[in-house]
Amino acid sequence: MKNDILNSIENIRHTDSGMFFLLAGPCVVEGEQLLMTVAETMCELCDRYQIPYVFKASYRKANRSRSDSFTGIGDIQALKLLAKVREEFKVPVVTDIHNAEEAQMAAEYVDILQIPAFLCRQTDILQAAARTGRVVNIKKGQFLSPEAMRFAADKVAAEGNNKVMLTDRGTTFGYTDLIVDMRSIPLMQTTGYPVIVDITHSLQQPNQSSGVTGGQPQMIETIARASIAAGCDGLFIETHPDPSQAKSDGANMLKLDKMEGLLKNLSVIKKAINTL
Repeated sequence: MKNDILNSIENIRHTDSGMFFLLAGPCVVEGEQLLMTVAETMCELCDRYQIPYVFKASYRKANRSRSDSFTGIGDIQALKLLAKVREEFKVPVVTDIHNAEEAQMAAEYVDILQIPAFLCRQTDILQAAARTGRVVNIKKGQFLSPEAMRFAADKVAAEGNNKVMLTDRGTTFGYTDLIVDMRSIPLMQTTGYPVIVDITHSLQQPNQSSGVTGGQPQMIETIARASIAAGCDGLFIETHPDPSQAKSDGANMLKLDKMEGLLKNLSVIKKAINTL
């Protein structure tokens, strides 16, 4: 089922390479130039290392700590820019939705609908996403066990859509930290669906007193290496040319010019894992 789901995505490349697949891009659509810069770099790198690639950006950030935080440039304007990336680079695109009404709207512009972790149990959102026929990537809530994600996936499958992906993004560890439990990967893989590890969000430090989420980007390669070694099917990584200037989640993003070194190292690990 895993390969069938990946191969069902239009314009995805290198699905027979034996590599992990990658969802990567900026946290949120800030403007056209950012999207084009990141997409050009990532498409080139993933072709070089034969990594199946999906461009990622949220058209809107509905979950922010403070009311004065940046949320987006406008839904339709942002979705049209995502569609432009999709067309110009012939690459599939994933974006978040935040309520049931957004599912059909977003599905007209992207290939994968992503359900944010805090919303992974919301039945109406899962059902609406399923009914679009798009692949549905469900992020595991920080408060859920990996075993409980089976029920979220079942809600999508019950609508006649078996194109599901499951993503771990860390588990709450106290108020201001997350922990990545590698046991979550094989446990969620028992569903038969591809399992992704969200590297950058797993390294967030939420609920800071400043109202701005912190992060540990220096640990990105550590968690990514461990995830590949533990057998995940895909990785999710947010990246930006200058994370210090990013309008959302800059504290835990990988600087774009460090992506090549990371992917080179991870591809070596994946090739070694494939020989076992």
